[in-house]
Amino acid sequence: MSAGFSNRIVSAAPRVLVVDGSKVVRQLISRVLQAELPAAEVIGCASGAEAQQLLEGGVFDFITIALRLPDMDGLELARYVRESAPQIYVPIVVVSGDVDDRLHRRVLGEHVTDYFDKSLGFQALAEFIRGYVKPESSAEGEVLYVEDSRVVALATRRMLEKYGLTVRHVISAEDALAWLETAHAQDQVGADIVLTDVSLKGELTGGDLLERIRREYGYSKGRLPVLVMTGDENPVNQAALLKAGANDLVEKPIEEKLLITKLLFQLRVARHLRLRDEAV
Repeated sequence: MSAGFSNRIVSAAPRVLVVDGSKVVRQLISRVLQAELPAAEVIGCASGAEAQQLLEGGVFDFITIALRLPDMDGLELARYVRESAPQIYVPIVVVSGDVDDRLHRRVLGEHVTDYFDKSLGFQALAEFIRGYVKPESSAEGEVLYVEDSRVVALATRRMLEKYGLTVRHVISAEDALAWLETAHAQDQVGADIVLTDVSLKGELTGGDLLERIRREYGYSKGRLPVLVMTGDENPVNQAALLKAGANDLVEKPIEEKLLITKLLFQLRVARHLRLRDEAV
């Protein structure tokens, strides 16, 4: 199976892509990151076109992009990552000195995960990135878990609860939507993350659930992350799930380390987004 999809996890040696037209800035960011995250593989490139080539050849765990690149706008590259590259929902952070102006005008775009002001210094940037990619052994959060096999659900639920997570288990997409609808009526989301199988009992599949979460409720990947469990190794079908709005995929049968790493990572990204939105 492609390492760009369900087998890829954020490890102790994250791959970071730094896209900036300034060689000095690339070197500064790389130097500070390697000091703070010695195991990280930091790759720099000077243009959007060069970044696109690198993205087509491999998966990254974190991407920083300057707002202004020699050949394109940084937001154009962010859009490419979301729509074209074989990436999971990798955090994309804009690193620039004029972020505040664009943020004020609300033109950073939906494809950017977060922003960082260069005036805060590159040491702060390293700590910022470490907050996204560092491994965690436990976390807090509520998981809406959709699985129709009670045997599988029991084992997976125990696995999740072992790491401190609260699990709301339902057996169908219809039940999951009912839960989300009740929460929505109370101006709540209903969960911090959704974990669903593709094949479910009932008329709706996990893919249908994913589509309704994104389209009908309008929850973005950052607002309500969705992890999809699948036994389908067809990369075309996997890519379709990602393009439909899945944050990431988890191959069945479930491997505990893989699932937990991916799930905690998505919770961490979503938490950063909530803190950012609350600060605005």
